[in-house]
Amino acid sequence: MARKTGSHSDITGPRVRAAALQLFARDGFAAVSMRQIAAEVGVQAGALYLYTPDKQALLFDLLKAHMDDVLSHWAAEPKGTGPQAALEAFVRFHIRFSLTRAEAVFLSYMELRNLTPEHFAQIEALRRAYEDQLEAILEDGQAAGIFAVPDTKLATMAIIAMLTGVNTWYREGGRLSRDRVEQIYQDMVRRAVQA
Repeated sequence: MARKTGSHSDITGPRVRAAALQLFARDGFAAVSMRQIAAEVGVQAGALYLYTPDKQALLFDLLKAHMDDVLSHWAAEPKGTGPQAALEAFVRFHIRFSLTRAEAVFLSYMELRNLTPEHFAQIEALRRAYEDQLEAILEDGQAAGIFAVPDTKLATMAIIAMLTGVNTWYREGGRLSRDRVEQIYQDMVRRAVQA
């Protein structure tokens, strides 16, 4: 199938992914067709297959790209010295990162069920790698006598769920600034794990 005049793969590929992300987040993976994605991008439906083998692969690519971004940005994040500083850095990072990528975060939680078992296993491994970072911080704090949690894995899951929940209610320009939200959440997390 011929490309439309003015179509360029280095421009169209990212536009396909951006349109799919927006449509999947707004309408749900199951409700979105490849034709809708193509219409959003302004290409013929058949042209999408130059960029992805199918809708499932497109979902997987979006979720994997998101988790790769999370992990690479967290790896580059200054963590300070000691478990308390690392925990504060994690809380602030997670909120800041998630709020700037609300659609990708939503998709990564709500559309896991639509992945094939093989794709799910790959995304789950990436998620575990991120969760392991927080759990290691909590374990270090436990060992230093700074934190006291009955189960570091459970605390890890609870903290991440709490931080990710900010995406459901936070609105830029609302009553609380992003910095203030980060500070309040950081205080709540610290109090939850403090010895």
